[in-house]
Formats: sequence, C-alpha cells, structure tokens
Amino acid sequence: MLRACWIACCAIAIAACTYLTPYKVEVQQGTVVTAENVSKLKPGMTRSQVSFVMGTPLLTDAFHANRWDYVYYLRKRERIVEQRKVALFFEGDALKDIRSDLPVGKNEAAAPVPAATPAAAQPPEKQ
Repeated sequence: MLRACWIACCAIAIAACTYLTPYKVEVQQGTVVTAENVSKLKPGMTRSQVSFVMGTPLLTDAFHANRWDYVYYLRKRERIVEQRKVALFFEGDALKDIRSDLPVGKNEAAAPVPAATPAAAQPPEKQ
C-alpha cells in the first residue's frame, strides 16, 4: 500500500513538471524607440541634439560613420512581441534622413529601414 502511494505521488510529480513552466521575465532590449521621439527629429539637427532626443544609438558602424541605428524589441516568453527600428543618416554633423518602421504622423508611414547603405535608387513617382 505504501509503495503504491509512493509510485502514485512520483507519477503525479513527474506529470506536473511537464505542464508547469517557470516564470519568464519580459526582456526589453535596445533603446526605447517611440513614434513621439521620432517625430521630434528634424533634418538639420546636430548629432548631440539627436542624441539628446533619442538617446545613445544602439549601433554605430565603423564602416558607415554617418549612420546611427536604434533597435528595440520586447520579448515575452521567448517570443518577440514588439520590434522597432530607426536608422538615422547624417551628412557631416547634421541629420539628413530618417528611416523608420514607426508611423510618423496620424496616417503617414515613414520610409522603411534599409538593410545596407542609403544609396539605393528610389522608384520614379507616378504622375
């Protein structure tokens, strides 16, 4: 009788371990990027002004010194729930171009973040 009770307790404990998972903390990585911060950016701003608004860039590329990348994502239970990317391009010390996957205005979407340099040709406009 004691042995059967012991075996039943072990079986229940093993079954419980397969269904129960430990608590996983939400992981936020990168600089928090919001549409409000991106909307404050204006062409012609200096690098120090941009750094004041957006914070320190997550990525600064040695090969592309005129590009700052801000990447943010929120991971819940090993799934990326939210991801935002902003790429800023400078000419000298002045901000030249902003590429973002965040909406800038109410119904206005910003240009998508390019994978490489901004030298890609743009398609001709429709008339």
